[in-house]
Amino acid sequence: MLRKIRTILAAVFFVLITLLFLDFTGTLHHWLSWLAKIQFLPAVMALNVVVVVALLLLTLVFGRIYCSVICPLGVFQDILARFHRKKNKYSYSKEVRWLRYPVLVAFIVAAVAGIGSLFQLLAPYSAYGRIATMIFQPVWQFGNNMLAILAERADSYAFYTVDVWMKSLPVFIIAAVTLVVLFVLAWRGGRTYCNTICPVGTVLSFFARFSFLKVRFDADKCKNCSMCSKNCKAACIDYKNHTVDYSRCVVCGNCIGSCKFGALKYAGPVGKAGKSSETSPIDTSKRSFLLASALVSTAALAQKKEKLMDGGLAELEDKVAPARQTPLTPPGSLSFDHFAQRCTGCQLCVSECPNEVLRPSSDLMHLMLPVMSYEQGHCRPECTRCSEVCPAGAILKVDKDEKSSIQIGHAVWIKKNCVPITDEVECGNCARHCPTGAIEMVPLDENDEASPMIPAINEAACIGCGACEYVCPSRPFSAIYVEGHEVHKKI
Repeated sequence: MLRKIRTILAAVFFVLITLLFLDFTGTLHHWLSWLAKIQFLPAVMALNVVVVVALLLLTLVFGRIYCSVICPLGVFQDILARFHRKKNKYSYSKEVRWLRYPVLVAFIVAAVAGIGSLFQLLAPYSAYGRIATMIFQPVWQFGNNMLAILAERADSYAFYTVDVWMKSLPVFIIAAVTLVVLFVLAWRGGRTYCNTICPVGTVLSFFARFSFLKVRFDADKCKNCSMCSKNCKAACIDYKNHTVDYSRCVVCGNCIGSCKFGALKYAGPVGKAGKSSETSPIDTSKRSFLLASALVSTAALAQKKEKLMDGGLAELEDKVAPARQTPLTPPGSLSFDHFAQRCTGCQLCVSECPNEVLRPSSDLMHLMLPVMSYEQGHCRPECTRCSEVCPAGAILKVDKDEKSSIQIGHAVWIKKNCVPITDEVECGNCARHCPTGAIEMVPLDENDEASPMIPAINEAACIGCGACEYVCPSRPFSAIYVEGHEVHKKI
């Protein structure tokens, strides 16, 4: 019963959080963004004390069920391990301390020192987020586009085509390599990554050692058949000595289900005689119900009511991104430093951005950190979706009115690229599409009536939304672009 309940809950959590990353319509984040906010590391970065304490208490009571139910990378390892069809394929192995704890130390040092690339590379939720955003989402979008083509031929508009493009080649390569490594480790040893590399798993292991409910041996019933060890994907059961390494056990229930002699039970502390401290038999269905109730309650703590918003822009020719001296970060991120310190690189904001403004940075110093660029669209003043879904507090939630007053950068005009000068044609696109009226068309030469009209920028009124840069007809470089601010301002 324990295994069935755990499997059902894990499947529900995994499918829903994967759909959150795959969704490009802007509908699911209204109901599912809380799934990202109950992930351990994002909750720590967001200083979400309620979620962190709830997860630690959950571990102290039930063991490392976070890793086998809530964490998408943990559940994903179980899925990859199923590709190995051989039965009874695992065996007991000792804890790899020489790798496990140095990785945790390196992770903490990277977080404190602000080495974002290493920090984001080791974060488990972020690793799955990169795989889902860079690999799964494009496949999902291709499938949607195929359905849209078929629906169009049937005179149906139930589906619509979306642009599928490479957001960042380096980050795609990192995601692909991570997927291959996970597959190899899971295929060969099950939860090897989870119990030797994952820093969150190592942190939770300290608490899991003292959990109230554990998988416990009844030595009198054990026949040393080794079936428990052969089915333990965490490689933590030593059947010869009747011991379980609780720091690595993820309470999957495989061992209990495979034991034909009833020698293993998920129970509380045992008495002196080696039997359960309770005289009556353990009712596993009640414990499984308690486990399910605790998980649902933990999830409910982080759920928030969010507003629904969709958006999209007309197609325009591709452009080349300008070389910005300061990267652009979303409204609500306060400053580039604040954003870099808090961001876990999960790419959820990238996958949720309806206007394709956010993409992972390819800069080596800030690799995997989401940044803004306006070749595919601009940051619409009424869109606040990235601030609504960010689980780590890197982008603080802002409303529409507040966003319109946040200056993330300012527009800069490049005379040599402007078509009224280079092509001697009238334009004014930047001024017409500026939502704050920060651009005005003025004559290049005030004393010449035939002088071409060029944009004049009021930096005090510009919010850096990028509408001017996006609609500028100059190719390959826009005649007007947005330069980022290290610290955001209010206008």
